[in-house]
Amino acid sequence: MDKILLNNLGFYGYHGVLKEESVLGQKFFIDIELYVDTKEAGQTDDMNKSVSYAEVYDVVKDVAENKRFNLIEALAENIAAEVLEKFNLVEKIMVRIKKPEAPVNGIYDYFGVEIRREKNHE
Repeated sequence: MDKILLNNLGFYGYHGVLKEESVLGQKFFIDIELYVDTKEAGQTDDMNKSVSYAEVYDVVKDVAENKRFNLIEALAENIAAEVLEKFNLVEKIMVRIKKPEAPVNGIYDYFGVEIRREKNHE
């Protein structure tokens, strides 16, 4: 399966268990992999046969900046669900949330979560 990649998307959000996180907010960086069959798009050069990464970006931005979650797991689940619902050609998605300013006393690059979800064809 082919992939469309959106890497290191930066957003300011209010996700976290601690009160300070929901009041002050912090930066989140998100990687997305969209599993899409791009063969026909590549052969025809027709945008209607692919997925607009600009439109996916707008969906991710809306969820990350306008909703609030205690857990980054919930943020990832909501992003995955929205993208799978809104983009018919996306069969599977990987969402990686990176939280570089987590309230942990230590030296680190980031804490994060990665999930993979796919469409449920019933």
